[in-house]
Amino acid sequence: MLLNLIKLGQIDYPTALELQLQLLKLRQLDKIEDTLLLLEHPPVITVGTAGKEGNILADEEFLNSMGVTVHHISRGGDVTYHGPGQLVGYPILNLKQQDKDVKIFFRRLEDTFIELLEKEYGIGAGRDPKYPGVWVGNEKITALGCAVKRWVTMHGFAFNINTKLDHFHWINPCGILDKGVTSLQKILGQAQNMEHITELTAEYFTRQYGYTSRYVEKDTFLREVEQLTQMLESSEEEQK
Repeated sequence: MLLNLIKLGQIDYPTALELQLQLLKLRQLDKIEDTLLLLEHPPVITVGTAGKEGNILADEEFLNSMGVTVHHISRGGDVTYHGPGQLVGYPILNLKQQDKDVKIFFRRLEDTFIELLEKEYGIGAGRDPKYPGVWVGNEKITALGCAVKRWVTMHGFAFNINTKLDHFHWINPCGILDKGVTSLQKILGQAQNMEHITELTAEYFTRQYGYTSRYVEKDTFLREVEQLTQMLESSEEEQK
C-alpha cells in the first residue's frame, strides 16, 4: 500500500480543514492514495463533538488579543489546543484497506508514538484506560481526535515537541481536570529539531500501518488536489 507524505509547514486551521475535506471526498471516491498531512498550526483552540464551552478557560477578549481562534469541528473528543512547536498529523486513510476496524486504527496511532518515544528517546509512554492519547505518567504528550466518514479518516494527532505548555492553561485539555500535558522539550530539557522528529513520526507511522511511503512536494500536491476537485465539481454539475 502506498502512502503520500505531505509536509505543509505552518498553516492556519481553516485552510487545513478545507484541504482535509477535499482529500476526504477524493479518497472516498478513490481519486487519490492514502495521505498523511504533517504540519504546525498558529495558536488555535478546537472543540470536538463532545466539547463543552466551559472547558475554554480564557475569555474571548483575551483570546482575541492573542490572535487565537476557536473552531467547532467534527472530530471526537472535547477541547484541545494547537500551536507552534506541536507536530500535527492528519491521516486521510481508507480503512477498507486497514482491516475496516476503527479500534485497530486508533491502537496503531497510539503505538506509533509509544514505539517512537521508547526506541528513539528511551521514554516510557503508554495508554490510559480511561482517556485516549499517549501518556508519559500522568501527562499527555500526544492528543488524538479523529473522525471516520464512509470508512475514510480525517483529523488525527497532535504531538507536543516544543509546544508552549503554558498555552494549555487557556483550556481544560480534553476536559480532563486531574492530569497534565508534557512535551519532548520538557522531558529532555532542551528544544528539539522539528524537522528530524517530523521525519521520525512519518517513518514510525508508515511502519505501523504497513505502508510504502513517498514524500510529495507540497505545491505539486496542492495543484493536483485542486485540479481533481475542480474536475469532480464539473462532473457533478453536469449530472444535475
